[in-house]
Amino acid sequence: MHNPPFFTDDTIVFGILMFLIGLVFYTSSKEEGFWKKFYSIVPALLLCYLLPAFFSSFHIISPEWTEPDSKGEIVTKSSKIYFVASRYLLPAALVLMTISIDLKALLNLGPKALIIFLAGTIGIILGGPVAILIVSAFSPETVGGQGFDAVWRGLSTLAGSWIGGGANQAAMLEIFKYNQQKYGAMVLVDIVVANIGMAALLYGIGKKEVINKWLKADNSSIQELQDKVSSYQESVKRNPTLTDYMIIAAIAFTSVGLAHWGSKVLADFFNTHFETVRDPKSFASTFGGTFFWMITIATILGIALSFSPLKKYEGAGASKIGSIFIYILVASIGMKMDLFAVLENPGLIMVGILWMAIHFLIIFIVAKLIRAPYFFIAVGSQANVGGAASAPVVASAFHPSLASVGVLLAIFGYIAGTYGAILCTYLMEIVSPQ
Repeated sequence: MHNPPFFTDDTIVFGILMFLIGLVFYTSSKEEGFWKKFYSIVPALLLCYLLPAFFSSFHIISPEWTEPDSKGEIVTKSSKIYFVASRYLLPAALVLMTISIDLKALLNLGPKALIIFLAGTIGIILGGPVAILIVSAFSPETVGGQGFDAVWRGLSTLAGSWIGGGANQAAMLEIFKYNQQKYGAMVLVDIVVANIGMAALLYGIGKKEVINKWLKADNSSIQELQDKVSSYQESVKRNPTLTDYMIIAAIAFTSVGLAHWGSKVLADFFNTHFETVRDPKSFASTFGGTFFWMITIATILGIALSFSPLKKYEGAGASKIGSIFIYILVASIGMKMDLFAVLENPGLIMVGILWMAIHFLIIFIVAKLIRAPYFFIAVGSQANVGGAASAPVVASAFHPSLASVGVLLAIFGYIAGTYGAILCTYLMEIVSPQ
Protein backbone atom coordinates (compact mmCIF):
# COMPACT_ATOMS: atom_id res chain seq x y z
CA MET A 1 0.00 0.00 0.00
CA HIS A 2 1.31 3.45 -0.94
CA ASN A 3 0.79 7.07 -0.02
CA PRO A 4 -1.54 8.96 -2.37
CA PRO A 5 -0.28 9.18 -5.97
CA PHE A 6 0.20 12.51 -7.73
CA PHE A 7 -3.32 12.23 -9.26
CA THR A 8 -6.12 10.75 -7.15
CA ASP A 9 -9.12 12.21 -9.00
CA ASP A 10 -10.57 9.48 -11.25
CA THR A 11 -11.66 12.07 -13.81
CA ILE A 12 -8.03 13.11 -14.30
CA VAL A 13 -6.75 9.52 -14.17
CA PHE A 14 -9.27 8.46 -16.81
CA GLY A 15 -8.12 11.36 -18.97
CA ILE A 16 -4.51 10.15 -18.65
CA LEU A 17 -5.51 6.60 -19.63
CA MET A 18 -7.44 7.85 -22.66
CA PHE A 19 -4.49 10.04 -23.69
CA LEU A 20 -2.17 7.01 -23.53
CA ILE A 21 -4.56 4.87 -25.58
CA GLY A 22 -4.97 7.66 -28.12
CA LEU A 23 -1.19 8.12 -28.32
CA VAL A 24 -0.69 4.39 -28.99
CA PHE A 25 -3.32 4.36 -31.73
CA TYR A 26 -1.98 7.53 -33.33
CA THR A 27 1.61 6.28 -33.46
CA SER A 28 0.60 2.76 -34.52
CA SER A 29 -1.31 4.21 -37.48
CA LYS A 30 1.95 5.48 -39.03
CA GLU A 31 2.71 3.38 -42.11
CA GLU A 32 6.42 4.13 -42.39
CA GLY A 33 9.49 5.07 -40.39
CA PHE A 34 10.35 4.34 -36.77
CA TRP A 35 6.82 3.65 -35.54
CA LYS A 36 6.11 1.07 -38.22
CA LYS A 37 9.25 -0.85 -37.16
CA PHE A 38 8.46 -0.38 -33.47
CA TYR A 39 4.93 -1.79 -33.72
CA SER A 40 6.16 -4.71 -35.80
CA ILE A 41 7.95 -5.78 -32.58
CA VAL A 42 5.66 -4.46 -29.81
CA PRO A 43 1.89 -5.01 -30.29
CA ALA A 44 -0.25 -1.91 -29.76
CA LEU A 45 -2.47 -3.76 -27.28
CA LEU A 46 0.55 -4.61 -25.12
CA LEU A 47 1.59 -0.95 -25.04
CA CYS A 48 -1.93 0.09 -23.98
CA TYR A 49 -1.36 -2.25 -21.05
CA LEU A 50 2.25 -1.33 -20.19
CA LEU A 51 2.07 2.48 -20.36
CA PRO A 52 -0.50 2.72 -17.52
CA ALA A 53 1.68 0.24 -15.59
CA PHE A 54 4.65 2.64 -15.91
CA PHE A 55 2.53 5.56 -14.72
CA SER A 56 1.34 3.47 -11.77
CA SER A 57 4.86 2.24 -10.98
CA PHE A 58 6.16 5.82 -10.83
CA HIS A 59 3.23 6.71 -8.58
CA ILE A 60 1.66 9.22 -10.93
CA ILE A 61 -1.58 7.24 -10.73
CA SER A 62 -2.50 4.28 -8.54
CA PRO A 63 -5.33 1.74 -8.17
CA GLU A 64 -5.18 1.94 -4.36
CA TRP A 65 -3.53 4.02 -1.65
CA THR A 66 -3.79 5.05 2.01
CA GLU A 67 -4.26 8.50 3.48
CA PRO A 68 -5.54 10.03 6.74
CA ASP A 69 -9.22 10.97 6.93
CA SER A 70 -10.67 14.05 8.65
CA LYS A 71 -10.17 12.39 12.05
CA GLY A 72 -6.54 11.56 11.32
CA GLU A 73 -7.20 7.83 10.96
CA ILE A 74 -5.49 6.00 8.09
CA VAL A 75 -8.02 4.80 5.52
CA THR A 76 -7.69 2.92 2.24
CA LYS A 77 -8.93 4.63 -0.91
CA SER A 78 -9.03 3.30 -4.43
CA SER A 79 -9.70 4.24 -8.01
CA LYS A 80 -13.07 3.14 -9.37
CA ILE A 81 -11.93 3.03 -12.99
CA TYR A 82 -11.26 -0.72 -13.12
CA PHE A 83 -14.57 -1.42 -11.37
CA VAL A 84 -16.51 0.65 -13.92
CA ALA A 85 -14.57 -0.84 -16.84
CA SER A 86 -15.09 -4.45 -15.70
CA ARG A 87 -18.72 -4.10 -14.54
CA TYR A 88 -20.12 -1.77 -17.20
CA LEU A 89 -17.84 -1.55 -20.23
CA LEU A 90 -16.86 -5.25 -20.32
CA PRO A 91 -20.43 -6.63 -20.54
CA ALA A 92 -21.27 -3.88 -23.08
CA ALA A 93 -18.24 -4.91 -25.14
CA LEU A 94 -19.20 -8.59 -24.99
CA VAL A 95 -22.66 -7.84 -26.36
CA LEU A 96 -21.39 -5.57 -29.16
CA MET A 97 -18.57 -7.93 -30.16
CA THR A 98 -20.80 -11.02 -30.10
CA ILE A 99 -23.73 -9.50 -31.99
CA SER A 100 -22.21 -10.44 -35.37
CA ILE A 101 -21.01 -13.91 -34.32
CA ASP A 102 -21.69 -16.95 -36.47
CA LEU A 103 -22.66 -19.48 -33.79
CA LYS A 104 -22.31 -22.49 -36.09
CA ALA A 105 -18.77 -21.44 -37.04
CA LEU A 106 -18.00 -20.83 -33.36
CA LEU A 107 -19.05 -24.40 -32.52
CA ASN A 108 -16.91 -25.64 -35.41
CA LEU A 109 -13.79 -24.54 -33.52
CA GLY A 110 -13.95 -28.06 -32.08
CA PRO A 111 -12.56 -29.58 -28.86
CA LYS A 112 -9.02 -28.19 -29.12
CA ALA A 113 -9.93 -25.02 -27.21
CA LEU A 114 -11.22 -27.06 -24.26
CA ILE A 115 -8.24 -29.44 -24.37
CA ILE A 116 -5.76 -26.54 -24.22
CA PHE A 117 -7.75 -24.92 -21.42
CA LEU A 118 -7.61 -28.16 -19.40
CA ALA A 119 -3.89 -28.44 -20.15
CA GLY A 120 -3.50 -24.96 -18.67
CA THR A 121 -5.44 -26.07 -15.58
CA ILE A 122 -3.16 -29.10 -15.17
CA GLY A 123 -0.19 -26.76 -15.62
CA ILE A 124 -1.39 -24.68 -12.65
CA ILE A 125 -2.09 -27.78 -10.51
CA LEU A 126 1.37 -29.25 -11.16
CA GLY A 127 3.23 -25.93 -11.42
CA GLY A 128 2.73 -25.01 -7.76
CA PRO A 129 4.34 -28.10 -6.20
CA VAL A 130 7.12 -28.21 -8.82
CA ALA A 131 7.94 -24.52 -8.19
CA ILE A 132 8.11 -25.22 -4.43
CA LEU A 133 10.44 -28.17 -5.03
CA ILE A 134 12.78 -26.05 -7.16
CA VAL A 135 12.90 -23.06 -4.77
CA SER A 136 13.20 -25.25 -1.67
CA ALA A 137 16.46 -26.67 -3.09
CA PHE A 138 18.24 -23.32 -2.62
CA SER A 139 15.91 -21.25 -0.40
CA PRO A 140 13.74 -23.50 1.81
CA GLU A 141 12.79 -20.60 4.10
CA THR A 142 10.99 -18.92 1.18
CA VAL A 143 8.50 -21.77 0.81
CA GLY A 144 8.53 -23.17 4.37
CA GLY A 145 6.70 -22.12 7.51
CA GLN A 146 4.61 -23.83 10.19
CA GLY A 147 0.93 -23.88 11.07
CA PHE A 148 -1.24 -21.18 9.58
CA ASP A 149 1.91 -19.29 8.49
CA ALA A 150 2.93 -22.13 6.14
CA VAL A 151 3.58 -20.69 2.70
CA TRP A 152 1.75 -23.53 0.96
CA ARG A 153 -1.46 -22.34 2.62
CA GLY A 154 -0.95 -18.88 1.14
CA LEU A 155 -0.08 -20.28 -2.27
CA SER A 156 -3.42 -22.11 -2.25
CA THR A 157 -5.06 -18.72 -2.87
CA LEU A 158 -2.94 -18.29 -6.01
CA ALA A 159 -4.06 -21.70 -7.24
CA GLY A 160 -7.70 -20.70 -6.70
CA SER A 161 -7.22 -17.39 -8.48
CA TRP A 162 -5.25 -18.84 -11.41
CA ILE A 163 -7.64 -21.71 -12.14
CA GLY A 164 -10.90 -19.91 -11.40
CA GLY A 165 -11.01 -16.38 -10.11
CA GLY A 166 -11.66 -14.16 -7.12
CA ALA A 167 -14.41 -16.35 -5.65
CA ASN A 168 -12.18 -19.43 -5.81
CA GLN A 169 -9.30 -17.45 -4.29
CA ALA A 170 -11.51 -16.43 -1.36
CA ALA A 171 -12.62 -20.05 -0.97
CA MET A 172 -9.00 -21.21 -0.62
CA LEU A 173 -8.33 -18.58 2.04
CA GLU A 174 -11.37 -19.86 3.92
CA ILE A 175 -10.50 -23.54 3.54
CA PHE A 176 -6.78 -23.46 4.39
CA LYS A 177 -6.92 -20.58 6.91
CA TYR A 178 -3.71 -18.81 5.87
CA ASN A 179 -2.57 -16.05 8.22
CA GLN A 180 -4.44 -13.03 6.85
CA GLN A 181 -1.78 -10.61 8.11
CA LYS A 182 0.56 -12.17 5.53
CA TYR A 183 -2.08 -12.54 2.83
CA GLY A 184 -1.14 -9.22 1.21
CA ALA A 185 2.14 -10.74 -0.03
CA MET A 186 0.18 -13.46 -1.86
CA VAL A 187 -2.10 -10.87 -3.46
CA LEU A 188 1.02 -9.05 -4.65
CA VAL A 189 2.42 -12.24 -6.22
CA ASP A 190 -0.95 -12.90 -7.85
CA ILE A 191 -1.14 -9.44 -9.42
CA VAL A 192 2.52 -9.19 -10.49
CA VAL A 193 2.92 -12.68 -11.96
CA ALA A 194 -0.53 -12.83 -13.57
CA ASN A 195 0.15 -9.48 -15.25
CA ILE A 196 3.59 -10.61 -16.44
CA GLY A 197 1.88 -13.69 -17.92
CA MET A 198 -0.72 -11.56 -19.66
CA ALA A 199 1.98 -9.25 -21.06
CA ALA A 200 3.81 -12.30 -22.46
CA LEU A 201 0.61 -13.54 -24.13
CA LEU A 202 -0.10 -10.12 -25.66
CA TYR A 203 3.45 -9.97 -27.00
CA GLY A 204 2.99 -13.43 -28.53
CA ILE A 205 -0.05 -12.21 -30.46
CA GLY A 206 2.28 -10.07 -32.56
CA LYS A 207 4.28 -13.22 -33.37
CA LYS A 208 1.32 -15.57 -33.84
CA GLU A 209 2.22 -16.54 -37.43
CA VAL A 210 5.72 -17.61 -36.38
CA ILE A 211 4.36 -19.51 -33.36
CA ASN A 212 1.66 -21.23 -35.41
CA LYS A 213 4.28 -22.30 -37.94
CA TRP A 214 6.40 -23.82 -35.15
CA LEU A 215 3.33 -25.55 -33.70
CA LYS A 216 2.36 -26.80 -37.20
CA ALA A 217 -1.09 -25.63 -36.18
CA ASP A 218 -4.34 -26.02 -38.07
CA ASN A 219 -5.73 -22.50 -37.96
CA SER A 220 -8.46 -23.12 -40.54
CA SER A 221 -11.49 -23.12 -38.19
CA ILE A 222 -10.46 -19.82 -36.59
CA GLN A 223 -9.71 -18.28 -39.97
CA GLU A 224 -13.06 -19.49 -41.30
CA LEU A 225 -14.86 -17.82 -38.40
CA GLN A 226 -12.93 -14.58 -38.88
CA ASP A 227 -13.58 -14.64 -42.64
CA LYS A 228 -17.31 -15.20 -42.15
CA VAL A 229 -17.59 -12.33 -39.71
CA SER A 230 -15.44 -10.05 -41.90
CA SER A 231 -17.54 -10.91 -44.97
CA TYR A 232 -20.72 -10.14 -43.06
CA GLN A 233 -19.26 -6.85 -41.83
CA GLU A 234 -18.45 -5.84 -45.40
CA SER A 235 -21.92 -6.83 -46.65
CA VAL A 236 -23.71 -4.59 -44.12
CA LYS A 237 -21.10 -1.84 -43.90
CA ARG A 238 -22.42 1.72 -44.16
CA ASN A 239 -21.67 5.25 -43.05
CA PRO A 240 -23.13 5.35 -39.52
CA THR A 241 -25.54 8.11 -38.51
CA LEU A 242 -26.18 9.60 -35.09
CA THR A 243 -29.27 7.37 -34.91
CA ASP A 244 -27.09 4.29 -35.52
CA TYR A 245 -24.73 5.27 -32.70
CA MET A 246 -27.63 5.92 -30.34
CA ILE A 247 -29.18 2.54 -31.09
CA ILE A 248 -25.81 0.79 -30.65
CA ALA A 249 -25.41 2.54 -27.26
CA ALA A 250 -28.97 1.51 -26.37
CA ILE A 251 -28.27 -2.13 -27.31
CA ALA A 252 -25.06 -2.14 -25.27
CA PHE A 253 -26.24 -0.50 -22.08
CA THR A 254 -29.76 -1.93 -22.04
CA SER A 255 -28.01 -5.30 -22.15
CA VAL A 256 -25.68 -4.20 -19.34
CA GLY A 257 -28.73 -3.22 -17.27
CA LEU A 258 -30.40 -6.58 -17.96
CA ALA A 259 -27.17 -8.43 -17.14
CA HIS A 260 -26.82 -6.63 -13.80
CA TRP A 261 -30.49 -7.13 -12.92
CA GLY A 262 -30.43 -10.79 -13.94
CA SER A 263 -27.16 -11.42 -12.12
CA LYS A 264 -28.60 -10.07 -8.86
CA VAL A 265 -31.79 -12.09 -9.22
CA LEU A 266 -29.94 -15.33 -10.01
CA ALA A 267 -27.27 -14.86 -7.35
CA ASP A 268 -29.95 -14.17 -4.71
CA PHE A 269 -31.96 -17.19 -5.88
CA PHE A 270 -29.01 -19.60 -5.69
CA ASN A 271 -27.83 -18.22 -2.35
CA THR A 272 -31.33 -18.51 -0.90
CA HIS A 273 -32.28 -21.98 -2.17
CA PHE A 274 -28.99 -23.91 -2.28
CA GLU A 275 -26.92 -24.37 0.86
CA THR A 276 -23.92 -25.60 -1.14
CA VAL A 277 -23.77 -22.24 -2.93
CA ARG A 278 -23.42 -20.47 0.43
CA ASP A 279 -20.51 -22.73 1.35
CA PRO A 280 -17.26 -20.98 0.29
CA LYS A 281 -15.55 -24.39 0.24
CA SER A 282 -17.80 -25.65 -2.57
CA PHE A 283 -17.25 -25.18 -6.29
CA ALA A 284 -20.94 -24.20 -6.43
CA SER A 285 -20.11 -20.98 -4.52
CA THR A 286 -19.35 -19.46 -7.93
CA PHE A 287 -23.08 -19.46 -8.68
CA GLY A 288 -23.65 -17.14 -5.74
CA GLY A 289 -21.53 -14.37 -7.24
CA THR A 290 -23.02 -11.58 -9.35
CA PHE A 291 -19.93 -11.14 -11.58
CA PHE A 292 -20.20 -14.72 -12.88
CA TRP A 293 -23.85 -14.26 -13.83
CA MET A 294 -23.30 -10.77 -15.27
CA ILE A 295 -20.67 -12.03 -17.72
CA THR A 296 -22.72 -15.14 -18.56
CA ILE A 297 -25.92 -13.19 -19.21
CA ALA A 298 -24.13 -10.55 -21.32
CA THR A 299 -22.62 -13.28 -23.51
CA ILE A 300 -25.99 -15.05 -23.88
CA LEU A 301 -27.66 -11.75 -24.80
CA GLY A 302 -25.01 -11.07 -27.44
CA ILE A 303 -25.46 -14.53 -28.98
CA ALA A 304 -29.27 -14.16 -28.90
CA LEU A 305 -29.07 -10.76 -30.62
CA SER A 306 -26.92 -12.32 -33.36
CA PHE A 307 -30.10 -14.10 -34.51
CA SER A 308 -32.11 -10.85 -34.56
CA PRO A 309 -32.34 -7.94 -37.04
CA LEU A 310 -30.15 -5.94 -34.63
CA LYS A 311 -27.23 -7.91 -36.01
CA LYS A 312 -27.12 -5.46 -38.93
CA TYR A 313 -25.77 -2.75 -36.61
CA GLU A 314 -22.40 -4.45 -36.98
CA GLY A 315 -22.32 -2.58 -40.28
CA ALA A 316 -22.48 0.70 -38.35
CA GLY A 317 -19.49 -0.26 -36.19
CA ALA A 318 -20.93 -2.14 -33.19
CA SER A 319 -17.82 -4.28 -32.67
CA LYS A 320 -15.52 -1.26 -33.09
CA ILE A 321 -17.29 0.51 -30.23
CA GLY A 322 -16.99 -2.73 -28.24
CA SER A 323 -13.26 -2.69 -28.97
CA ILE A 324 -12.99 0.85 -27.55
CA PHE A 325 -14.46 -0.45 -24.29
CA ILE A 326 -12.01 -3.37 -24.28
CA TYR A 327 -9.01 -1.07 -24.71
CA ILE A 328 -10.21 1.05 -21.78
CA LEU A 329 -10.44 -2.16 -19.73
CA VAL A 330 -6.90 -3.11 -20.80
CA ALA A 331 -5.57 0.26 -19.64
CA SER A 332 -7.39 -0.06 -16.31
CA ILE A 333 -5.89 -3.53 -15.80
CA GLY A 334 -2.44 -2.16 -16.63
CA MET A 335 -2.90 0.54 -14.00
CA LYS A 336 -3.03 -2.23 -11.35
CA MET A 337 0.48 -3.40 -12.25
CA ASP A 338 3.40 -2.03 -10.20
CA LEU A 339 6.58 -2.90 -12.09
CA PHE A 340 8.73 -2.21 -8.99
CA ALA A 341 6.68 -4.58 -6.82
CA VAL A 342 8.84 -7.43 -8.13
CA LEU A 343 11.63 -6.15 -5.88
CA GLU A 344 9.52 -6.18 -2.70
CA ASN A 345 9.35 -9.95 -2.24
CA PRO A 346 11.70 -11.53 -4.79
CA GLY A 347 11.54 -15.04 -3.28
CA LEU A 348 7.78 -15.43 -3.58
CA ILE A 349 7.76 -13.65 -6.95
CA MET A 350 10.28 -16.24 -8.16
CA VAL A 351 7.96 -19.03 -7.00
CA GLY A 352 5.13 -17.41 -8.95
CA ILE A 353 7.21 -16.94 -12.11
CA LEU A 354 8.42 -20.57 -12.02
CA TRP A 355 4.83 -21.66 -11.48
CA MET A 356 3.63 -19.63 -14.46
CA ALA A 357 6.52 -20.92 -16.61
CA ILE A 358 5.50 -24.54 -15.89
CA HIS A 359 1.91 -23.66 -16.80
CA PHE A 360 3.10 -22.25 -20.14
CA LEU A 361 5.43 -25.20 -20.74
CA ILE A 362 2.63 -27.76 -20.34
CA ILE A 363 0.16 -25.77 -22.42
CA PHE A 364 2.69 -25.36 -25.27
CA ILE A 365 3.63 -29.07 -25.18
CA VAL A 366 -0.03 -30.11 -25.48
CA ALA A 367 -0.62 -27.52 -28.23
CA LYS A 368 2.37 -28.87 -30.13
CA LEU A 369 1.08 -32.45 -29.81
CA ILE A 370 -2.44 -31.66 -31.06
CA ARG A 371 -1.31 -28.86 -33.43
CA ALA A 372 -3.50 -26.26 -31.76
CA PRO A 373 -3.02 -22.64 -32.89
CA TYR A 374 -1.63 -19.91 -30.65
CA PHE A 375 -5.13 -18.45 -30.29
CA PHE A 376 -6.14 -21.44 -28.15
CA ILE A 377 -2.93 -21.16 -26.09
CA ALA A 378 -3.42 -17.47 -25.35
CA VAL A 379 -7.14 -17.69 -24.60
CA GLY A 380 -6.89 -21.03 -22.75
CA SER A 381 -4.13 -19.69 -20.51
CA GLN A 382 -5.87 -16.39 -19.81
CA ALA A 383 -9.21 -18.13 -19.15
CA ASN A 384 -7.39 -19.94 -16.32
CA VAL A 385 -5.16 -17.20 -14.94
CA GLY A 386 -7.12 -14.06 -15.75
CA GLY A 387 -10.72 -15.28 -15.81
CA ALA A 388 -13.70 -13.65 -17.48
CA ALA A 389 -12.37 -10.12 -16.98
CA SER A 390 -9.31 -10.58 -19.22
CA ALA A 391 -9.83 -13.72 -21.34
CA PRO A 392 -12.14 -11.80 -23.74
CA VAL A 393 -9.46 -9.09 -24.00
CA VAL A 394 -6.89 -11.58 -25.28
CA ALA A 395 -9.42 -13.33 -27.54
CA SER A 396 -10.63 -10.08 -29.10
CA ALA A 397 -7.02 -9.11 -29.87
CA PHE A 398 -7.16 -11.83 -32.54
CA HIS A 399 -10.59 -10.76 -33.79
CA PRO A 400 -13.52 -9.01 -32.05
CA SER A 401 -15.85 -11.89 -32.91
CA LEU A 402 -13.74 -14.29 -30.83
CA ALA A 403 -14.31 -12.52 -27.48
CA SER A 404 -17.08 -14.96 -26.51
CA VAL A 405 -14.63 -17.90 -26.75
CA GLY A 406 -12.66 -16.38 -23.87
CA VAL A 407 -15.80 -15.99 -21.77
CA LEU A 408 -17.00 -19.55 -22.37
CA LEU A 409 -13.62 -21.00 -21.33
CA ALA A 410 -13.42 -18.72 -18.29
CA ILE A 411 -16.78 -20.08 -17.12
CA PHE A 412 -15.26 -23.58 -17.09
CA GLY A 413 -12.47 -22.12 -14.95
CA TYR A 414 -14.90 -20.76 -12.37
CA ILE A 415 -16.48 -24.19 -12.02
CA ALA A 416 -13.20 -26.16 -11.88
CA GLY A 417 -11.31 -23.61 -9.81
CA THR A 418 -12.03 -24.73 -6.26
CA TYR A 419 -11.41 -28.46 -6.66
CA GLY A 420 -8.39 -27.98 -8.92
CA ALA A 421 -6.91 -25.57 -6.36
CA ILE A 422 -7.56 -28.01 -3.48
CA LEU A 423 -5.71 -30.77 -5.34
CA CYS A 424 -2.83 -28.36 -6.10
CA THR A 425 -2.66 -27.30 -2.44
CA TYR A 426 -2.45 -30.85 -1.12
CA LEU A 427 0.42 -31.52 -3.55
CA MET A 428 2.15 -28.32 -2.37
CA GLU A 429 1.73 -29.38 1.27
CA ILE A 430 3.37 -32.75 0.52
CA VAL A 431 6.49 -31.22 -1.08
CA SER A 432 6.88 -28.16 1.19
CA PRO A 433 9.90 -28.12 3.53
CA GLN A 434 8.97 -28.37 7.23
